[in-house]
Amino acid sequence: MANARALMRVRGMDTEQSRDQVITTLQAVAGVVSVTGGDAEQVSVEYDPTEVTVMDLIRALRRIGFLAGME
Repeated sequence: MANARALMRVRGMDTEQSRDQVITTLQAVAGVVSVTGGDAEQVSVEYDPTEVTVMDLIRALRRIGFLAGME
């Protein structure tokens, strides 16, 4: 199965430090291939859908205090 891509809006990701924290957290999730920061509150995540779901990504961000959803 091919990798999937999710465009996510992350509330509260409005500084370089918070952006780095979000990207680092998502990169640590098993099954995530790459994470690219977009504008102030967007990230694009490429992931293996056989290993991880979008809800897993959202939960990982919730654990560090960010609210996220699909764009």
